[in-house]
Amino acid sequence: MSVTASDDPDQVDCDTVAITTILKPRPRLIDGFPVARALPTRQRRLVGPFCFLDHLGPAELVPGRAMDVRPHPHIGLATVSYLFAGEVMHRDSLGSTQLIQPGAVNWMNAGRGIAHSERTPEALRTTTSRLHLLQLWVALPQAEEESEPTFQHCPASTLPELTRSDARIRVLAGSAFGVTAPVRTHSPLFFVEVSLPTGASFELPDEHRERAAYVVEGELSCGSQRIVAQDLALFTSDTRPMLIAESPCRLMLLGGAALEGPRHIDWNFVSSSKSRIERAKDDWRHGRFPRITGDDQEFIPLP
Repeated sequence: MSVTASDDPDQVDCDTVAITTILKPRPRLIDGFPVARALPTRQRRLVGPFCFLDHLGPAELVPGRAMDVRPHPHIGLATVSYLFAGEVMHRDSLGSTQLIQPGAVNWMNAGRGIAHSERTPEALRTTTSRLHLLQLWVALPQAEEESEPTFQHCPASTLPELTRSDARIRVLAGSAFGVTAPVRTHSPLFFVEVSLPTGASFELPDEHRERAAYVVEGELSCGSQRIVAQDLALFTSDTRPMLIAESPCRLMLLGGAALEGPRHIDWNFVSSSKSRIERAKDDWRHGRFPRITGDDQEFIPLP
């Protein structure tokens, strides 16, 4: 929410209490693409129910270069794919075939088990295009870990959009700023995109106990602290810190209520039970996950 400085006692000095940690992911190459992994880290495993955040690109795809994430499995989580540029074809073992485009939200609940693939569409393989995206995982509550798998596609036009002074806000999942996105989630959370021009100020909402801001592009200040591109800033609860855009900035806000206990992550599996992950690994190793119609000729083997 874009506001001016005030005497509000809840508006806090970022230098002293609001920012607990700024996580700096180490850039890496995955299948030749630049990827920054902001979660999980040694310092922080979860922000609310969010347990994984990968930032891919921006990357240029020339003819002959494509993203091909072969079929692979998940349990115990929901995946969130969000594109800033490019297109990705999603297929899964439920029979879903969905072209993912910028601004839309694609939420796949793995529950007790699902397989999916993500590939550059055929139409883009002979041209030059850009690819820039986030993928996040949301760990499910224990009561939902064995739920039936589902896939939801929410076009960009269905997502709530707000303007607060100079801030453009899109609520992608969960609830924030008094509105709720249409995607069905299993725990209290929020996932929000905010675009700010240089000099704009933005007050972080205090509706959720665990909150973080990931800077996709640009640079923010909070007091004397700087939050630059690919930083994940974690904030204390019950505060409303003021963020100021030092350059044109795009950031993602995420968090929510803490889960009822820790989660184990092993390869593509998330669970409150280590033995459940071992069973999922054995199921993938022996071909007991359902196949993906239209993409069942190859797969990613268990590491």
